Amino acid sequence: MAEAEGISSATPTEEMNGAGNLMDFLDEPFPDVGTYEDFHTIDWLREKSRDTDRHRKITSKSKESIWEFIKSLLDAWSGWLVMLLIGLLSGTLAGVIDLAVDWMTDLKEGVCLSALWYSHEQCCWTSNETTFADRDKCPQWQKWAELMTGYTEGAGVYVLNYFLYVLWALFFSFLAVSLVRVFAPYACGSGIPEIKTILSGFIIRGYLGKWTLLIKTVTLVLAVSSGLSLGKEGPLVHVACCCGNLFCSLFSKYSKNEGKRREVLSAAAAAGVSVAFGAPIGGVLFSLEEVSYYFPLKTLWRSFFAALVAAFTLRSINPFGNNRLVLFYVEYHTPWYMAELVPFILLGVFGGLWGTLFIRCNIAWCRRRKTTLLGKYPVLEVIVVTGITAVLAYPNPYTRRSTSELISELFNDCGALESSQLCDYINNPNMTRPVDDIPDRPAGPGVYSALWQLALALIFKIVITIFTFGMKIPSGLFIPSMAVGAIAGRIVGIAVEQMAYHHHDWIIFKNWCRPGADCVTPGLYAMVGAAACLGGVTRMTVSLVVIMFELTGGLEYIVPLMAAAVTSKWVADAFGKEGIYEAHIQLNGYPYLDQDEFTHRTLATDVMRPRRNEPPLAVLTQDSTTVEDVETLIKDTDYNGFPVVVSRESERLIGFVQRRDLILAIKNARQKQDGVVSNSVVYFTEDAPQLPASNPQPLKLRRILNLSPFTVTDHTPMETVVDIFRKLGLRQCLVTRSGRLLGIITKKDVLRHMAQMMNQDPESIMFN
Repeated sequence: MAEAEGISSATPTEEMNGAGNLMDFLDEPFPDVGTYEDFHTIDWLREKSRDTDRHRKITSKSKESIWEFIKSLLDAWSGWLVMLLIGLLSGTLAGVIDLAVDWMTDLKEGVCLSALWYSHEQCCWTSNETTFADRDKCPQWQKWAELMTGYTEGAGVYVLNYFLYVLWALFFSFLAVSLVRVFAPYACGSGIPEIKTILSGFIIRGYLGKWTLLIKTVTLVLAVSSGLSLGKEGPLVHVACCCGNLFCSLFSKYSKNEGKRREVLSAAAAAGVSVAFGAPIGGVLFSLEEVSYYFPLKTLWRSFFAALVAAFTLRSINPFGNNRLVLFYVEYHTPWYMAELVPFILLGVFGGLWGTLFIRCNIAWCRRRKTTLLGKYPVLEVIVVTGITAVLAYPNPYTRRSTSELISELFNDCGALESSQLCDYINNPNMTRPVDDIPDRPAGPGVYSALWQLALALIFKIVITIFTFGMKIPSGLFIPSMAVGAIAGRIVGIAVEQMAYHHHDWIIFKNWCRPGADCVTPGLYAMVGAAACLGGVTRMTVSLVVIMFELTGGLEYIVPLMAAAVTSKWVADAFGKEGIYEAHIQLNGYPYLDQDEFTHRTLATDVMRPRRNEPPLAVLTQDSTTVEDVETLIKDTDYNGFPVVVSRESERLIGFVQRRDLILAIKNARQKQDGVVSNSVVYFTEDAPQLPASNPQPLKLRRILNLSPFTVTDHTPMETVVDIFRKLGLRQCLVTRSGRLLGIITKKDVLRHMAQMMNQDPESIMFN
């Protein structure tokens, strides 16, 4: 710790008094001092002050010798090195996950005989007998029923393939939930609510550990491959943060300072989104807008570098085989027109309504899971939901395939070479236009049957996602939300396209849609719908638009995306301010201070402890408390720290000492310092107190005393106190009047008070 926190060495006066002969063991730092317990909040100011002192020390030493100068350079570069390592590892893991998901998703339907590890697409790429029209069919790829019975058609074949599809799905999900349950309980869920809480200064030990990283990576592949309505994008942020935490432990600069560690984790979150969507800039903005609590300019540059390295690594692996970072790359050939803003805004309204519906239903279901017997059988719940999903998904070709492939097909424009059912239009035999610019055409029977299947898929996705998100397996929400929006958008797009074709003389179409022109792009509507639904659920705006245009390459469609994102946020905010991640933070009772305004007119004296009918504040005096008194106080209370006062009569404040530091200091002193016994006096002053010669040796603990604790007066408005807690990241703040200590306000007191003001149960603000 630092001079600012009262580091002192024996002065000449002490030498004169004989106190200098005492071994002031605390002048040498001892292990674990200044660290935090599990499920506690860090003190940002203290961490910042410790880092400043460390930096000052390195700078002054660097002038002493060449070796110290090289060490200072290495220290300065260690941040960039950590970013490089995070980018490389998270990019590699994302590439491996993408390839494994591809292979295992196809494994549910069949197997490649020429090479077992090839997915369906890779198998037919390598085949010489594949025709362009039937590019999905090749002799090397066989469905399970064909392999077992030798037949390719018939009811028996369909039933056998159906049965094996469900069986594989159940096997994958059972394996995923079992691994999570046995090896890493923290590997479940999306991880973003917890990452947000950790970045705000809360400690959850093991949440970013090595086991969590390993199990989350493996089970994420299994969970996505099982066909459940979940995505891998949110969990990839958790995986990248685990990589960040892993590399932090290699450098003492980060491993010993929780504040610095959180700067690295912010950058790691950016790298996670960068590889999840192939959107490096979107990743940096996502970290800034959605997950980070403290984001200095230096972290912005480092996030940018980590996201760049991660994206470059993923691009080198090329998991999608299209030489692009993303799966959904599209190229539309027509611009959008002003009149189309109306359906785009309507899709924004739909996204906002779906976001509100999803958050309310999902939170109600998760609360039910927590409070009823359902929560005691996580394996059974996963098996049942997987069974229902697989049984209902198989008959519909749009729900049978992986959600990413579905979104990719919905985003696609219908070119001359498309074989999808969605592109079954009736062609004009006299058409002699270039291939790129196919005019609007009447829909054929394939389009109408696809619309029915998509409508059923929409209802299925809306309902099943509510029950899937929050189960005890890794589950992201980005892809299912985008799927709901993309389906709705494609349906709206086809409807607008057909209206424009059949009624091109209507006033709304007259100005911009001539007969025989390519006016409406249904794929663009799918893209806008996807952005609207994702925005409605997560309440992202800027980062969402950037992620969407990086994801699809649709740079000229920024305005429709912005219109949909803003509309969906407005509509969703009208029903409730919190997004899905904030709602889950609240449900789990994490101590997270959000950025909403506090508008109630209360004072610090209304919130501070102790209240009128409570026992007085537990304090230590500067030079009259014995070791036994301190140990009794620690045993009888569970407070995280104690104010130090001149005396119980005067109550004049001297400083604040952390419980953990006290325990470690006394334990260390008993082991290393002779003569420290239970009735030794503990003193926090510069000079030892005048004690009779018969007294045992006193114990000096000034070094662990914070001489500048944050204080407010009893008449400070709570609005200001909340702002101070939020912006300075305080753990606690002492309340004084004319220098006399009156009470203490902790972060949890602030959260309880805010809950009370919003008519919620204040006791729900504890970590469950």
